[in-house]
Amino acid sequence: MKKTFPLIVFLISLKFFGQNDQKTAFQKSKYELAVSYYKKADFVKAIDLFSLAAKIKPENEIAQEASKKVDTLREVLRKEIMDQAVGTWKKSGNKPVWASTAVNTESQSTSEELIEIKENQILFYEVDKKTNSKKLLKTENLIYNDANSTASPFSEIILSDGTIWNCSINEKADVLHVINVAVKTEDGIEKIQNDNEESYYIKN
Repeated sequence: MKKTFPLIVFLISLKFFGQNDQKTAFQKSKYELAVSYYKKADFVKAIDLFSLAAKIKPENEIAQEASKKVDTLREVLRKEIMDQAVGTWKKSGNKPVWASTAVNTESQSTSEELIEIKENQILFYEVDKKTNSKKLLKTENLIYNDANSTASPFSEIILSDGTIWNCSINEKADVLHVINVAVKTEDGIEKIQNDNEESYYIKN
């Protein structure tokens, strides 16, 4: 029995170091792939891969370098999306703009929703279709989700009710899509897996 115990410890140690080496190799491959996308100026794919590499073994040098790249790319990508997002957007529904059901639903309503996006704020309005009178419903500070992102490391925002929304704009920069991907609670951030609430807006 005395001889068996050291052997078991040795085998467990071998397994642990083997798994550790596999994780490091996987992390390194993701980091190198991220660098290749970064060099091609495909910053969206690059930041996703750098973010993944930073989480695999957060204590090592590769993770630290990856985290620095994530911080740098966040600034670049957020500026890019904000340059397109600033302005007024009209809600078209909870389905893609090209879907006829979205248009039909909106046309039956007596009012429409508008959002005005500024550099640091989002203003929500209700507009009466007959009178064109505009009523401010609420104002939200533009706060990004930098921790435990669930869908994107650069385009998630947190509203005052704790809901976290991932925002994307199409190539023509005339359609904004927002989807509720998580909620922030006292226990942390909980990812929403099914039946995510979403909305589409068109540039007004």
